Amino acid sequence: MKKAAPTAGIIGAGIAGMALSIRLACRGYRVQVFEANPYVGGKLSEIQESGFRFDAGPSLFTLPEEVDALFRLAGEAPEAHFRYRRLPVSCKYFYEDGTTIEAFAEPERFADELQAKTGADRERVLKAYSNSKMLYDLLNPLFMRRSLHSWKTFLNRDSLKAYGNLHRMDFLRSMNKANEQLLQNQKAVQLFNRYATYNGSNPYEAPGTLNIIPYLEMGLGAYFPEGGMYSISRSLYELAKRLGVQFHLNSPVEKIVVEDKRAIGLQLKGEVLRFDSLISNADMVSTYHRLLPSQKAPRRLLSQPKSSSALIFYWGINRQFPELDLHNIFFSEDYREEFAHIFQKEAIYHDPTVYLNISSKYKPSDAPEGCENWFTMINVPNNSGQDWDKLIKQAREWIIAKLSRQLGVAVESHIIYEQVLDPRLIESKTSSARGALYGNSSNSRYAAFLRHANKSGRIQNLYFCGGSVHPGGGIPLCLLSAKITADFFPQA
Repeated sequence: MKKAAPTAGIIGAGIAGMALSIRLACRGYRVQVFEANPYVGGKLSEIQESGFRFDAGPSLFTLPEEVDALFRLAGEAPEAHFRYRRLPVSCKYFYEDGTTIEAFAEPERFADELQAKTGADRERVLKAYSNSKMLYDLLNPLFMRRSLHSWKTFLNRDSLKAYGNLHRMDFLRSMNKANEQLLQNQKAVQLFNRYATYNGSNPYEAPGTLNIIPYLEMGLGAYFPEGGMYSISRSLYELAKRLGVQFHLNSPVEKIVVEDKRAIGLQLKGEVLRFDSLISNADMVSTYHRLLPSQKAPRRLLSQPKSSSALIFYWGINRQFPELDLHNIFFSEDYREEFAHIFQKEAIYHDPTVYLNISSKYKPSDAPEGCENWFTMINVPNNSGQDWDKLIKQAREWIIAKLSRQLGVAVESHIIYEQVLDPRLIESKTSSARGALYGNSSNSRYAAFLRHANKSGRIQNLYFCGGSVHPGGGIPLCLLSAKITADFFPQA
């Protein structure tokens, strides 16, 4: 008699949970995914109202090959189900003195642009780019694609190469200090410091190692999925279903059932469903506090400072702005003080840096004719009990004043639709501890080693994937987290 295929239960249908379900199904496992929300994608969801469509969460797409890899693993042609294109300009930057910079996809052209607009030395800019590439080449195979909790990770050719270059990895300097010493131009420094926000960190505290991030966008490219960012979630969901993965939406898990230090099942509505393996794609803090309340928790990891959060205004705008691109940044004049407010004062600075994403620039159907859909975001502290209603009202005024001043248009008079997402809602919708977007912050030279492992060291058959565990938050790292976790599973 043929042996039944092993079963796996996944908590959460975020990007990592869906990617893992695909990988396990391809290895011969019978997979079921349980999602508390009525939709898949976790933070990568969408809003459709009044003729406008917004990607509700992450809006930058890098490393598209990690999505393609899932289709190829399943024996399907990626381009038949998921298409995207590389952006000629990854972002447009606006400074208070009127300077505007286009971050061209070609490094040499981008360096020329920075030199022409800010006086930054193009050779120093190209050196910063080369430094970012060097960090990526050294750290990508070690930290991004392997478990840091397996001895095999530290005894291979890639790790030995990294050991010989530890002095080049910038663990000891802050990101800002490294950029200041290299670029020697404040506008260029601010632009490169901005990449700390990609994992919710403070460039004045986070190690220079985070200068790995610019290469993801500048070197490997920024992309736009043809159907918008939510098409990533939708395409992976459909792929998983074609592979036989069963999804249970509106199905919050109540408890991970553990017997004799072995995870044996999930409790839903008082009923226990048994599985051979269990994986949490939920926030690591929520997993222990809510789903494993009787188990010993890794208190040191749970108590680590959390990343920043976000305040997002989804605005339907009844006119178009040709001077804006898909991705736009309106910088604060005092970046250091802005981050001090976020991480030390747990408040919002009166002159916040504003990120403006307009997907209708590339997907016109996301807004009615003659209109634009503005995903308007600022970085804010995570939720520690602030008066968010007051802060949201103040921030809205500051953002509108800033955009109106820099665009020369009374922005508020053109807002015909509005929805707001704040840290409280992020926390309640995604079970992210304190509404932090990326789990623990990276404001420490040891941060990479203080993320939860992808496999439990105390409970057999229990695994973890997603943005709050290794290797970190953001779409590419969540997809890599799924791959790292899947590598613990043998072919069925």
